Amino acid sequence: MTSFVDTHCHFDFSPFCGDEAGSLQRATEAGVEKIIAVGVSADRFAGVIDLADRYEPLYAALGIHPMAIGRFEEAHLAQLESWLRLRPKKLVAIGEIGLDLYMEDPQFARQEALLEAQLRLAKQYDLPVILHSRRTHDKLAMHLRRIDLPRRGVVHGFAGSEQQALAFIRAGYAIGVGGTMTYARATKTRNTFSRLPLSSLVLETDSPDMPVQGFQGQPNRPERIKNVWQSLCEIREESPEEIADTIRENTRALFAL
Repeated sequence: MTSFVDTHCHFDFSPFCGDEAGSLQRATEAGVEKIIAVGVSADRFAGVIDLADRYEPLYAALGIHPMAIGRFEEAHLAQLESWLRLRPKKLVAIGEIGLDLYMEDPQFARQEALLEAQLRLAKQYDLPVILHSRRTHDKLAMHLRRIDLPRRGVVHGFAGSEQQALAFIRAGYAIGVGGTMTYARATKTRNTFSRLPLSSLVLETDSPDMPVQGFQGQPNRPERIKNVWQSLCEIREESPEEIADTIRENTRALFAL
């Protein structure tokens, strides 16, 4: 069976809470061998680490999401650093962090300061980053140039232009392929992913968000990473086996899995 790694899943949210074992069984049956559970706020850090400790397929990433900026306090950064100092064995990245100009009252200067603080922690603790970016690709790229991370990371759920993707790739960052490109109408995104270097791609679901074609209105799930892979295979020249194998190796190298 073809095997996959879901590099971005909010496994500490519904519908997975209280059904962790069942959800993981469904994912395993679809070939998902590993899942990175991504934290978004300080009050969820302990829960994400606990999930990774309890369930063999789960790994953890901890970060303060830009959409948490309205309730952000400096103490939250101190909590993040305390976990980084402890360095739990299955903590593989800092994320989800980044920038967002799509929401109301983005408090963008505070977002940028929070991002830079977390990038500096990634550099200090030698971890890759999982990056969120909505309407901010060029600004995000500027910050990544300013703080040169040794381990780089991934721009998750990418739906920008080919030029923007290549700018991140030239800087050493991977690009997250998610549910958006399963939709035939997502012509720009599909065209972009058809041309990017396979060596720079990783797969993700962003569960329970970013539903794939055919499951609109339902919570997304890790087992639907297979749908994302199948959609990618439709638009690439490489064989399905080469696509799966290369992306799996990209993921293992990026997150040291």
